[in-house]
Amino acid sequence: MTTVFTEKGRFRFITAVVVVVLFLDQLTKYLARVYLKPVHSIPVLGNFFRLTYVENTGIAFGVRVENKVFFTLLSLVAVVIIFYYLFALRDNRWMTLSFAAILGGALGNLFDRFVHGYVVDFLDFDFFDMNLPSFKFFIFRFEGYTMQRWPVFNVADMAVFLGMLTVLLMAFFHKAETGDSVNDPTSNNNSQN
Repeated sequence: MTTVFTEKGRFRFITAVVVVVLFLDQLTKYLARVYLKPVHSIPVLGNFFRLTYVENTGIAFGVRVENKVFFTLLSLVAVVIIFYYLFALRDNRWMTLSFAAILGGALGNLFDRFVHGYVVDFLDFDFFDMNLPSFKFFIFRFEGYTMQRWPVFNVADMAVFLGMLTVLLMAFFHKAETGDSVNDPTSNNNSQN
């Protein structure tokens, strides 16, 4: 869906999405710290869905990072790239919504890392087990990976995931329809001149 925004309308739309994502993310993390941290885990739908308090010092899905300064710089670069696409893809409401949701989620987790030194995760699902056997690809050897339970996540992670999923789907379907990329940022600028 392509809709031409006025500059003021686009700014309000982006701000509203980012603020809503940030508010919901920070509110739920605060509630998790206050009410969930003392009990650690509460079953909601048996073992399938639990609220489980986790302080994640790593990146997504609990992956640990040794160089925290490098990771923080990488996160800041990602936020700058998101800002670029928010303004480059100015005429597509779905892409603007997607990148605004990604920005809100990224800022929510980045805020936690700066203020607390960790991100609070609390949504704990047991969707399915994953078992990838080890294999060799050319000269590279990949160790196997087993996941008994889905990694615990939060509202910011959901916003980033759903935003990225929408961006990928939009890119895929637009490419299938036209045979080219979603929006060439230079063509937007040229068409407005």
